[in-house]
Amino acid sequence: MSLFWMAVAPVLVIIIYVYIQDRYDKEPPALLIGSFLLGAVLSVIVVFALYFLTGHLTGVTDEYSIWQQFIHAFIGVALAEEFSKYIVVRYYSQPKAAFDEPYDGIIYAVMVSMGFACTENILYVLEGGSSTAIVRAFTAVPAHATFGVLMGYYMGKAKFSKSRLRLNLTGLFLAVLFHGAYDFFLFINFIPGISIGAFISLIVGVALSRKAIKAHQKNSNFKT
Repeated sequence: MSLFWMAVAPVLVIIIYVYIQDRYDKEPPALLIGSFLLGAVLSVIVVFALYFLTGHLTGVTDEYSIWQQFIHAFIGVALAEEFSKYIVVRYYSQPKAAFDEPYDGIIYAVMVSMGFACTENILYVLEGGSSTAIVRAFTAVPAHATFGVLMGYYMGKAKFSKSRLRLNLTGLFLAVLFHGAYDFFLFINFIPGISIGAFISLIVGVALSRKAIKAHQKNSNFKT
């Protein structure tokens, strides 16, 4: 049970942080919980389905092939996982009447991302133990949060724009880009020191996420 809570704790911390940043118009708890659960269940099912359908195309037959690892990181993993989150935000959260300011794109996308990350983290931590829980609490879980913020920033703008498709897809593209870069540098760890690229990607993602949150706070429809 302790491993379970070690896996869930960083997810809860991030959810609370992002929720607190929604300063002007809090979202209905039912919709937030619904987004989280869809991320935890539906997104995971979609990802496994995509893995099954495309595994033969994006699988790695030579672990030392940089090109194969690139395809696996950006398409086999990043695109599959971020697309699975995107469809929940796009077709469940974004159409809701409660999605009534740009920041809502961030909070709903993060809720979906944290749902996915929660399921993923529980599986990894139960297998890898407390050391895995500690490492992932400061790497993979916040990485998923930054992917969600970057996606949600543009999906929040899209709700109130005539260029909805372009902005939605821009959010998806950025999430895939940062997710793919993060994984790619970890996958090619046979190159000495290259893994530092994953942490640089994470740091840049965190910095951009902070700017995105502040930008949508500033542009809130409910700011007085």
